[in-house]
Amino acid sequence: MFDQSLLNQSRAGLSEIEAEYIASSLLRICPSVSPGHTNIEISKLLDEHPDLVSIAVIESDKPIGLINRNFFMEGMAKPFRHDLFDRKSCIAFMDKDPLIVDQNMSIQTLSFKVLDSGRKTLNDGFIITDEHGDYLGLGTGEDLVKVVSFLQAEKNRLVTESINYASVIQKSFLRASREDMNAVLQDYFMHWEPRDKVGGDYYFCKKFADGFFLALIDCTGHGVPGAFMTLIMASFLDHILREDNRHDPAGALAIMNKKVKMALGQLNESGAENMDADRFSSTKQGQSDDGMDTAFCWVNTQNSTLIYAGAKTPLFYIRDTSSDVQLLEPNRKGVGYVDTPMDYEWTNQSLQLTQGMCLYLSTDGLIDQIGGPKKIAFGKKRFSTLIHENYLKPMPEQEDIIMQTYYDYQGKQRRRDDVCLMGFRF
Repeated sequence: MFDQSLLNQSRAGLSEIEAEYIASSLLRICPSVSPGHTNIEISKLLDEHPDLVSIAVIESDKPIGLINRNFFMEGMAKPFRHDLFDRKSCIAFMDKDPLIVDQNMSIQTLSFKVLDSGRKTLNDGFIITDEHGDYLGLGTGEDLVKVVSFLQAEKNRLVTESINYASVIQKSFLRASREDMNAVLQDYFMHWEPRDKVGGDYYFCKKFADGFFLALIDCTGHGVPGAFMTLIMASFLDHILREDNRHDPAGALAIMNKKVKMALGQLNESGAENMDADRFSSTKQGQSDDGMDTAFCWVNTQNSTLIYAGAKTPLFYIRDTSSDVQLLEPNRKGVGYVDTPMDYEWTNQSLQLTQGMCLYLSTDGLIDQIGGPKKIAFGKKRFSTLIHENYLKPMPEQEDIIMQTYYDYQGKQRRRDDVCLMGFRF
């Protein structure tokens, strides 16, 4: 019989938990009968064991059928049935095709078999046998439901614990960037809000003697897959900057594009011609198509210039109190995707920075969010208007205003994506 106390004891991994629960863990030792038993004997047996849901019928130690209590009692309650059936063999009320399972069958396989057999098995239970097919006892639908529910809860617990720990790891990767931001920027905000516990948006900042390198990254997907991509991108980016490519954001994007395409095997046919076919798959079937949209910025603090290169991620800026919001438009190719050529070149754009100038970067999680009365995207125009109305305020205050506006705009609409947004005043 299934032991309810086990539900609260196991803290093992999922594979170990599933290994603990096989058909034999549901075994109830129940009396059985043979075809020689009469229906009057079955009635007495059921009276003696009020907890019995069913009785197995055994012949030469092998199960041949199952008698359900309710079906039997209803049948015998009809007029003249006692006169007709009391002294006849119990097989008259026997289900000749019950579910019979081996004691070592996994709970997963057992649950599929029970589902295939329909409601009957949930009501009647099932017969459990040894490796020779000899009768051992019965299992009930109730016990099966309990253990399946427990295993599902354990799966959810383990996944949740894993995601929570993945969140800790992802945040730890961001810590160094946050520390460098604090060192190089006086008035700024960085808002990082995954749609789920972890996400595919990522920010990066690294200070150097002559300036700092800044990136806002939106990887394919969100949740756990997106988070894995951010770790890949962060590793590549840190390596690229060690090679002193920080002064050339467009060149850094080109190097990143090649690294991602090579690492993930995302090569179109023209890009794969000279590659080892055993190492990289150029087939469309089963091929990934992952990458990132991003803005790479090098800020030279010695001559107050910013060099920007964007992959589908624009840079918003306001020069002074008489200026409108202006954009540095990105290139329209993302980094690493199958349709991005291996030799694709992004464009550097230079911007002279003046004191008090405000700059903003945002992933598309904010811009593309559906909401408002018309249920349309938040959009670049609405975002530009919002920052223009508030850019004279301290950056942390702007963050609060922007995000509250975003939440109000979203309303009851589903959150579409991760959100990563930053602003800083030079």
